[in-house]
Amino acid sequence: MAAAQEQFPDQFDGGEDGGGGEGGAAPPAFRAAVGALRAARVRPEVGLVTARPPRRLAPWAYALEAVAAEGGEDLADGRLVLLHDPAGHEAWRGTFRLVTLVRAELEPEMAADPLLPEVCWSWLTGALEARGLAYAEASGTVTRAGSYHFGGLADRRPATQIEIRASWTPGEGRGGVPDAAAHLAAWGDLLCQVAGLPPSGPDRREGGGAGVVPLPQRRGPRHP
Repeated sequence: MAAAQEQFPDQFDGGEDGGGGEGGAAPPAFRAAVGALRAARVRPEVGLVTARPPRRLAPWAYALEAVAAEGGEDLADGRLVLLHDPAGHEAWRGTFRLVTLVRAELEPEMAADPLLPEVCWSWLTGALEARGLAYAEASGTVTRAGSYHFGGLADRRPATQIEIRASWTPGEGRGGVPDAAAHLAAWGDLLCQVAGLPPSGPDRREGGGAGVVPLPQRRGPRHP
């Protein structure tokens, strides 16, 4: 497992270092959640970097971008944003919200599966449930877009991209702080699953994870 903290800046001030806020010191709960993200461990196939967070979605925000790769090939990429409103948000039913975008190109036979959108959504909820994470108000969209080439580009293969846009409210623990590290790990599982990588961990190899519906691996077995 790779430590996420190795790829983050050493300091966090709630401003230009990947955080967003309305000025002043970051709330303790937000600082604790960001600290948990720094200390999180993710699958070795996932490379994480901090990104500039959105400024208008919540008083405080922290963003990460990631790529799932194997053998030097980028297979999927995504973005995860942690939002925090100390006053609470009626639509969230909490003070924290996680927002994500995950996307990857698909093989034609997989892209043609009529159940693909439902399956991809089950990967998100299944990744959270497989790690025993409490969450609420999950919502999102799964988009399947195809590209077909003509004329001078006719020799190129058709390409289909799947895109998952979703958000959910993580359960809050002591001090109103969610288990941000575990949610990041679950998100890494989702990214790898969209990338077509084999599951990681004995419970997932045995088919663990409520609600997870598998599709055939897109790139064939990679590990003996």
